[in-house]
Amino acid sequence: MATTFHLLTAGYGGDRVASTVSLVESGSSLVVIDPGMVSSVSAILDPITQLGRTAEEVTDVVLSHHHPDHTMNVALFPNARVHDHWAIYRDDVWTARPAEGFEVAENVILWETPGHTVQDITTIVRDGERTLAFTHLWWYEDAPFHDPLCTDPDGLHAGRERVLEVATLIVPGHGAPFAPTAATSR
Repeated sequence: MATTFHLLTAGYGGDRVASTVSLVESGSSLVVIDPGMVSSVSAILDPITQLGRTAEEVTDVVLSHHHPDHTMNVALFPNARVHDHWAIYRDDVWTARPAEGFEVAENVILWETPGHTVQDITTIVRDGERTLAFTHLWWYEDAPFHDPLCTDPDGLHAGRERVLEVATLIVPGHGAPFAPTAATSR
């Protein structure tokens, strides 16, 4: 089964902030990751429309953590299951489950990676020869070694090490995707 990654919008930080928002197609599943703050909802919805899809077709939404800049636009996807660090939500049903190892869709798996917050998760996607990590372990490619808002520095660095063992592409919380190098902060 083909799995395809689409960057809907690259995030940024500074005087204004936006999360990096991604879409993964895996078989019949459409997974949006971190539909948070953006300059307007068109930054999320227009690229989906350009792919010939609709917000109503999105089957799953993954929230890397519960900061508003990563969750603000979750309601754009009315038919989706919503995944976080400890549950799946759909309509009025809250189904508790650990995130670690949970398969959202074929080739789309959640890892618990606390660090930035205690609730952080990383979405691991296998896309052919690539392994992508959608994560807030890095804000952007040249992120500082120490996350200034980190709640668990040891956890953050352990999570980075774990991700760097497998990732060929990192999709950070607030920046463009990048291929890790020896210089990638651990």
